[in-house]
Amino acid sequence: MAFDALVVRKDDEGKTHAEVEQVELDQLPEGEVVVAVEHSTVNYKDGLCIGPGGGLVRDYPHVPGIDLAGTVESSEDDRYKPGDKVVLTGWRVGENRWGGYAQKARVKADHLVPLPDGLTTRQAMAVGTAGFTAMLAVMALEDHGLVPGGKPVLVTGAAGGVGSVATAILAALGHEVAGVTGRPETADYLKGLGATQIVAREEINETTKRPLEAEAWAACVDAVGGPMLARVLGQIAYGGSVAAVGLAGGADLPAKVIPFLLRGVNLLGIDSVMQPYDNRLRAWQRIAADLPMEKLDAMVQEATLADLPKLGADILKGQVQGRVVVTL
Repeated sequence: MAFDALVVRKDDEGKTHAEVEQVELDQLPEGEVVVAVEHSTVNYKDGLCIGPGGGLVRDYPHVPGIDLAGTVESSEDDRYKPGDKVVLTGWRVGENRWGGYAQKARVKADHLVPLPDGLTTRQAMAVGTAGFTAMLAVMALEDHGLVPGGKPVLVTGAAGGVGSVATAILAALGHEVAGVTGRPETADYLKGLGATQIVAREEINETTKRPLEAEAWAACVDAVGGPMLARVLGQIAYGGSVAAVGLAGGADLPAKVIPFLLRGVNLLGIDSVMQPYDNRLRAWQRIAADLPMEKLDAMVQEATLADLPKLGADILKGQVQGRVVVTL
């Protein structure tokens, strides 16, 4: 029986077009598990895959959606049985494999994680790759010594998907959180998530010739990269860490090594795509335990498959606040 999917096609001129179409089960890629998808979400990579591709999509037609959550419909793997609730993020699903923007998905069993107790599939997709990445960043900072009670923790790109969840988690864990944003109108939103300080982007986005500044932050979750990350490294307190999760401000890092040598600052790279199973499970269990669900609800907007072409374009322009839940 056919089902709905957002299908992206490329024309002879190389332009992409995304529309909701009917798809048959035998069109789905190979895999051991068929999932009846209940919810998905919208990430920056999804915007690329819905639109120009960003070098992520190999073949067209393509079904994007790097995240999905739903119920197992059939399984050839003993780890999952019909009726099980599951989550999938990463593994380049939605990029070089068809993804979650369809009412059904056929996936590899190794790519799935059981839905943790206490989370619904909708909540899991309100978290999605962005929130999963945020928790990986918090866990990495904790593994390198971050504890509540010290200087504030800085979150750059705080009103975005990763930043919103990181702000809520850190605040719930007892940290003071300073949120960096280029959109002054998001200040009340960030304070509602638990931020105690709002930092205007222009205050921290300029490069400086000084390799060290006053020790302002215990740690940082950085979704921006570029000159802002370079500046932040010189403001981290002795022995503190920066978890780098994104490059919205550019891939270059015009930084000096002095913060690493004189203050023992750590720069921690966070990858959510190829995370091993055990750490995935640990992160999702921490999300279920430590992310305040009332704060999660406050950062969510609802969407359908038909809304995705516009949302994909909006997220590439930095115009999506918080998280989007797509109901399939």
